[in-house]
Amino acid sequence: MSTRIETDSMGSIEVPEERLWGAQTQRALQHFNIGWQRLPWLFVEQYVVLKKACALANGRLGKLSQERVDAIAQACDAVLAGRYQEEFVMSLWHSGSGTQFNMNINEVIANLANEALGAPRGSKEPLHPNDHVNRSQSTNDTFPSAMHMSTVEALERSLKPALQGLRESLQKFAEAHQAQIKVGRTHMMDATPLTVAQEFGAYVSQLECVQEQLAAVSPQLMELAIGGTAVGTGLNTSERWAPTVIECLVQLSGRPYQVSRNHCAALAGREALCACHGVLKTLASTLFKIANDIRLMASGPRCGLAELHLPDNEPGSSIMPGKVNPTQVEALTQICLRVMGNDTSVGIANSQGQFQLNVYNPLLIYCVLESITLLADGMQSFTRYCIQDMQVNAQRMSYYLSQSLMLVTALNPVIGYDAAAQAAKYAWQHECSLEDAVVALKLMSREDYRAAVQPAKMTHPSKS
Repeated sequence: MSTRIETDSMGSIEVPEERLWGAQTQRALQHFNIGWQRLPWLFVEQYVVLKKACALANGRLGKLSQERVDAIAQACDAVLAGRYQEEFVMSLWHSGSGTQFNMNINEVIANLANEALGAPRGSKEPLHPNDHVNRSQSTNDTFPSAMHMSTVEALERSLKPALQGLRESLQKFAEAHQAQIKVGRTHMMDATPLTVAQEFGAYVSQLECVQEQLAAVSPQLMELAIGGTAVGTGLNTSERWAPTVIECLVQLSGRPYQVSRNHCAALAGREALCACHGVLKTLASTLFKIANDIRLMASGPRCGLAELHLPDNEPGSSIMPGKVNPTQVEALTQICLRVMGNDTSVGIANSQGQFQLNVYNPLLIYCVLESITLLADGMQSFTRYCIQDMQVNAQRMSYYLSQSLMLVTALNPVIGYDAAAQAAKYAWQHECSLEDAVVALKLMSREDYRAAVQPAKMTHPSKS
């Protein structure tokens, strides 16, 4: 393999000739050959968008010549076109600030720009990765800014649409079964009746609650740390720097980003991301509940509840012919557990902002973006391959309803709690219907029982 010599403040080092990265990236590859995890392309993409905005801002403020601004911007556009993804190979497990990752970005952009201007790779002229690509910046303010930007993009591009799609699919299912009455269950035991629409409408409402929480945390994610430089003081920038970068960034992205209200806090803490992942954990717990309910209602097909029939997507057993399993539920609930685990990592990582800098940034953003991706993909799959073709077993629901002893609750206002409990126990012990029990105990006539116990009327408050 042919190499070239590149230099940094530590001295010289050999870099593979075909690679666009430079000396600092090469050192990091040697010193952090750890694991297989990499920060996702979305994070690289948003970091490069930020670099382009910084170059444009430096040009507007007279800090870079137009030739250098154009060269950096064109190099950024080339990266954003997806042509150089193999150049961003940094292990997740490196400096907690993300310094090596930032320099990987800077070096690739600088080498691309220099080549376009006729200079060889590694020349650092006319574009230097630190002096020009990283001008007015620090890893300490660019990395947190890219964390917010990539989170916003992931939420808007994938998670929010997937969440809305699942909510709409559940709403459609609920509306299609408004008249179907079934047994309710509390403590996993028989309870009073409700409709399928009410049961699934509750799931819709739970997801709406999560959507509201996501909307509440979004403004915090729009605040960016850019302009804080090393410790939040804005050293080596002017007062116009941060607002100008934000102006450029808004023009490039179309997102309503803002300058952080406190740069010191933006470098030391990750409260907005921690709060965002708290909502993701809430979503995971909600999805876990919904999926498990559906799993139980679909259990069977003959020896379980069998109130629902899930789509037969694939064989469920390598030894039991004809078996079909609730695999979409299993996939989604595994995702939910992963997200809950990620939330623990995010919470602890957020606590590690000693003095002026949090040094758990790569892990934190990896967990956030992984959770968003898994939840979005999981909800899309669950919607498409489970909810959309799910069917109600009306016959089984009606049978359970006819057998439920908790219909006796409708008799509380008529014969009182104690007498109603006596009737329920009698029916259970003598394996007879509630109606027969009430008549046998001489609590009511059959006509009065049938007038009082009407499941449809038990699904809503009385009108008088």
